[in-house]
Amino acid sequence: MSETTYTKIHGAPKADLHVHLEGTISPELMYELALRNHVDIPFDSPQAIASAYEFHDLNAFLQVYYAGLRVLENQEDFYDITMDYLERAHAENTHYIEFYTSPQSHIERGVPLAQVLDGIFAGCDDAYSKWGIKANVIFGLQRHRTEASALAAIAQAEPHSSRIIALGLGGPERDNPPSRFVRAFERARELGWRTTAHAGEEGPADYVSQAIELLRVDRIDHGVAAQQNAQLVISLAARRMPLTVCPVSNVKLKVFDTLEHHNARYLLESGCAVTINTDDPSYFLANLTDNLYQTSRALDLSDDQIFQIIWNGFEGAFCDNASKRRMQQALNEYWHG
Repeated sequence: MSETTYTKIHGAPKADLHVHLEGTISPELMYELALRNHVDIPFDSPQAIASAYEFHDLNAFLQVYYAGLRVLENQEDFYDITMDYLERAHAENTHYIEFYTSPQSHIERGVPLAQVLDGIFAGCDDAYSKWGIKANVIFGLQRHRTEASALAAIAQAEPHSSRIIALGLGGPERDNPPSRFVRAFERARELGWRTTAHAGEEGPADYVSQAIELLRVDRIDHGVAAQQNAQLVISLAARRMPLTVCPVSNVKLKVFDTLEHHNARYLLESGCAVTINTDDPSYFLANLTDNLYQTSRALDLSDDQIFQIIWNGFEGAFCDNASKRRMQQALNEYWHG
C-alpha cells in the first residue's frame, strides 16, 4: 500500500451506512452548544473534551456518549450537528449517508421528538441543496430499554414516518438480545421502514442469528462475531446480507486488540457483503477515508478488495435502486478510469 491509496480512497465516491448522528459531534461544537444552551458539562474547553475520548469498552464509551447528548436541546442544535457533519463528509467525497439517531434518549430528557427529527431533516435537505450529499435517517432504538418504550417511541414517530428510512437497534449488547424487540420490528415493517440491527459487536454470534431470524432485518450492523459460527458465515454470504463493519470503532472499544487482528478480510474473503463505516467518527477520531485506509493497510487489502468494500456500501444502502446504480457507476468510473 502507498500514500497514493489514501488519496485514491479520499477521492472515491463513498457511502457511510453506519454512523450515529450524536457520535459525529466535534469537541468544538459540543463545547459551543453547551455554552449556548447553558448546559454544565465536566469539561472547560474543547481540548478537555477531546482528551476524554479514551474508552476501554462499549459501556465506558456509552457513558461519555450519553453525557454528550445533554448539549442537544432544540431543533437548531440538531440542525447544526447534521449540517456540521455532512459538510465534513462532503469534503471527503462521501456521497450517501444513513444516520442513526437515538430518539429515546432525547424524549427522556424532555426534548420533543418533532424538534429532534425536524432539525435533522432540515439539515439533510439543506446539505443536499448546498453540497449534493444525500442523507437518510434511521430511527435507532436502544436495546437496554423496554420494548414498550420502543413501541411508544415508534408511535411518536409515525407522523414523520415518510422521512424515516429504517428502524435500527443499538446500545449495549450484553444481556440485551434482539429477541426482545420482535413487535417493534414488525411495526416498523407495517410503516414501510427497512430494518437493521447492531448484532455481534460485543454480543455472540447467536445475536446475529436472532436479528436475522426473529427481527427479519435487511442488514446487520457490525456482525463480526459471526465468525464464531462457520455455518452463519456461509448463510450471510449466501444471502449477501450487508454487514456494516466499523473497524476503527471495534479497536477503540476493544472488540479487537488491533486492526491487524480484525476479521473484516476474513468475512470479505468468505463472500460476505462487508462494508466499512465510521460508527462515531468524532469520538473515534477517524472519518470514512481513515477507516477504509487504516483497515486496508492493516489487513493488506488489495485495490480490488477496497473497491469491492466501497461498492458494497452503495449496494447495501436503503435508497432506491436507481440512486444506487448511479453512485456505483460514478465509483466505477473514478476507480477504474
